[in-house]
Amino acid sequence: MDKLEWIKSKIISWEELNHYISIYRFKEQKIIFTNGCFDLIHRGHIEYLARAANLGGILIIGLNTDDSVKKIKGPGRPIQDEYSRAMILSSMGFVNHVVLFEEETPYELIKSVQPDILIKGGDYNLEKVVGYDLVKARGGQVIIIDLIKGLSTTGIINK
Repeated sequence: MDKLEWIKSKIISWEELNHYISIYRFKEQKIIFTNGCFDLIHRGHIEYLARAANLGGILIIGLNTDDSVKKIKGPGRPIQDEYSRAMILSSMGFVNHVVLFEEETPYELIKSVQPDILIKGGDYNLEKVVGYDLVKARGGQVIIIDLIKGLSTTGIINK
């Protein structure tokens, strides 16, 4: 498989993801999940995702579709379409899978993935992280990774 095919092969559907999850569970591999819009990928995103990957295991990214980004961020967003954002994320060697979700929150996707570790960036209160209840009920961890202060897609756009 050439490099481009390899990158594209990491962008998968929910059905494909469920198949892979079964394999990872059988092999007793740790599943790490995070999500976001990831519009205009910047250094902060890369550092955040690398820190998530450093926890070891399979890194799965739930990526908001264009429609859900528009609902969350407003008109004019996203800057990059969902396939471009998915390609950029899947080109990172430490990312195992990228799966799109249409909802405003990844709750249903988290319910499907049942990650061992749920990662969120920023200054969230742990109990308020979407999916916290699902992950804790299975004995998993919810981890907050600090973001780089002053670095955001909105900040870049407004510059």
